[in-house]
Amino acid sequence: MLVIFAVIIGGIITGRLLSSWRLVFVSRMITVIIWLLLFLLGLEVGSDPTVVGGMATLGRTAFVIFACSVAGSICMSWLLWRCVRRRDAVPDGGGAESPGLPAAAADFPRGAAGGQAAAGGDTRPLSVWDALRGSLVIVAFFVAGCLAGLFSALPFDVAGSRLSTYVLYALMFCVGITLGSDTALAGRVRRLDPRLALLPVMTAVGTLAGAALSTLLLPPLTAGDTMAVGAGFGYYSLSSIFIADFRGAELGTVALLCNVMRELFTLLAAPLVARWFGPLAAVSIGGATTFDTTLPIITQSAGKPYAVVSIFHGCVLDFSVPFLVTFFCTM
Repeated sequence: MLVIFAVIIGGIITGRLLSSWRLVFVSRMITVIIWLLLFLLGLEVGSDPTVVGGMATLGRTAFVIFACSVAGSICMSWLLWRCVRRRDAVPDGGGAESPGLPAAAADFPRGAAGGQAAAGGDTRPLSVWDALRGSLVIVAFFVAGCLAGLFSALPFDVAGSRLSTYVLYALMFCVGITLGSDTALAGRVRRLDPRLALLPVMTAVGTLAGAALSTLLLPPLTAGDTMAVGAGFGYYSLSSIFIADFRGAELGTVALLCNVMRELFTLLAAPLVARWFGPLAAVSIGGATTFDTTLPIITQSAGKPYAVVSIFHGCVLDFSVPFLVTFFCTM
């Protein structure tokens, strides 16, 4: 985590030094790197026989927990967003900028997975087709990675290498550049409402409540089981290891699938979620992944000022994963 922070800060410094340049190519690089990361994630999933074997039998269980957890987090984050907007509404309709809602909030989302709208300064509303088109490209790269892993199409073991880690660092550096090169960003961040710091709590409450309710559709599982899975907040590598150790490989596989679904859903649906439920919901669905892998798409969907909220949100949930997963596993 410290390395990721260092890389982002390095990117911000670089972006600040190059702020007089036109850095449109950086947004295009972010798009390509996101595609590559999704391909590598698919490659890792497809090459894991445990995950592939569990797709048919455990996939339904994972999907139900995922759907209920994400629905809960969207509901809670939407309530927080409504609370912030209600207080900061301008009564006279004079168009003054709200102290709690930065300018970017008025024109979100800025672009689909490709980020072309953000790159070009286009603030027109994102159409459903634009969002789906970017999402379909992401799905295509993930599926291609799954097939390549399933049929061992590559001559080296990606899961055993650090390639995806280095690609992630490159992505974070590019994100830092886009933040550092935006000279108006600091002022918009200062105008963010302090109540947005409650977002990790709202995400956790909504996720765990949704996971607990999913037991109504999954009779063999207890609330402790489903809440342990939901408490991964998209952090599939760590949470699945903890759960497999405490509750067995079967529930560990469910946790892996459920949290991979959450990360993929964020990458695919963040623009639409931001459009329909507000920028906080786009951050909330990402869970613990919002300070690294899903940060670029959230920044493009919700607006650059929400990058700070996204990083804080991801860090808080990331630190909570080991404690919450262990707690629910021992219930």
